[in-house]
Amino acid sequence: MAFAQRNVTAGVTPGADPIKVMVVDDAVVIRGLLTRWLGEDKALKVVGSHRNGRLAVEDIEKSNPDVVVLDIEMPEMDGMTALPLMLAKKRDLVVIMASTLTRRNAEVSLKALSLGAADYVPKPESTSEVTTSVDFRRELIDKVKALGARAIRMRAPVRTMRAETRAGQTSRPSAPASPAARPAVDTRASFRGAGPQGAAAAPKFKLRPYSSARPRILAIGSSTGGPQALQEVMKEIGTAMNDVPVVITQHMPPTFTAILAEHMGKAALRPSKEGEDGEVLKPGNIYVAPGGKHMTVEKEGGAVKIRLNDGPPVNFCKPAVDPLFDSVSKAYGSACLGLILTGMGSDGANGVRTIAAGGGSIITQDEETSVVWGMPGAAANTGMCSEVLPLKSIGPKVSRVLKGSTR
Repeated sequence: MAFAQRNVTAGVTPGADPIKVMVVDDAVVIRGLLTRWLGEDKALKVVGSHRNGRLAVEDIEKSNPDVVVLDIEMPEMDGMTALPLMLAKKRDLVVIMASTLTRRNAEVSLKALSLGAADYVPKPESTSEVTTSVDFRRELIDKVKALGARAIRMRAPVRTMRAETRAGQTSRPSAPASPAARPAVDTRASFRGAGPQGAAAAPKFKLRPYSSARPRILAIGSSTGGPQALQEVMKEIGTAMNDVPVVITQHMPPTFTAILAEHMGKAALRPSKEGEDGEVLKPGNIYVAPGGKHMTVEKEGGAVKIRLNDGPPVNFCKPAVDPLFDSVSKAYGSACLGLILTGMGSDGANGVRTIAAGGGSIITQDEETSVVWGMPGAAANTGMCSEVLPLKSIGPKVSRVLKGSTR
């Protein structure tokens, strides 16, 4: 498993209060280990450690964590039962599910995402593997810091608005502030990106025109928060992908990617599976890069085939987005549409440049609706994207572009 990101400090403000974390796991050794790892990071503070979901739910209001690392299988109350109860007590709580790499736990973890969990970390199956896994430790800490920092940032405008309201009530101004003087703050916004999702805001980035060629393939890259974002997009584009194959690299371990492919098929009402080496791409089909393998495509005669390789991680990721995007550009040139969705790190940014250099088009998700604006932010900052859009606008726009309209 090689898809963890490194040095995830973006969004963690130097000198700020530490991110408060609760650890919930029935295995005393694992619980102690995670508590120690998280506590050793100066940006984090462990405020609770519990052996089951019931104790954790009872402690949410008292400990007031920003992030909960939640095991799935526990006595008295398991993680799936505890999840909605925790979110009911603290709406903007970040919950990261921790599960071993079994098919059942992969299915449960993806279901948890649909119920409000922010993300998951695949946990090694034995205590000894957990103890020695550098990748697991790094991924856990990186995700806690990135998601926790975003949750705190998303709360800040609400706190500021409330403070301004109280100050206004105290000073009793003679006239209400003008609409232009009041910031438009959506108090419902949370780390899940529940901000404004209407028309796109004025461009903040250098953008380039869409290709004049109608796309013959859609290539998508995503990471943290990706399964939820992919689900949203796939629901919208199912009827528009009759004439194009869709290839997806989502940073996930083996087993999880097979389940993800099934979910994508149900969302789009299209055939969907993990890509297989030598398989010919077919229009109207969805292909997901298998966990632990890089997926690329190549022309062979009159067909385009999938190629899987076991090369080293790219951008600390395997599968990685850059190799897929590079190969798609080579095979399809200007008839390529790329999409970068929420995720940590910068994987995909070089692939965006490659697609743009080949005449293709790129859409990326905006910061407001991204769970983590690492990958889409890196893509937007290349200046090579055609649009930077909120999540709810992406599916409809992709559908129109696939049908030949860039309006």
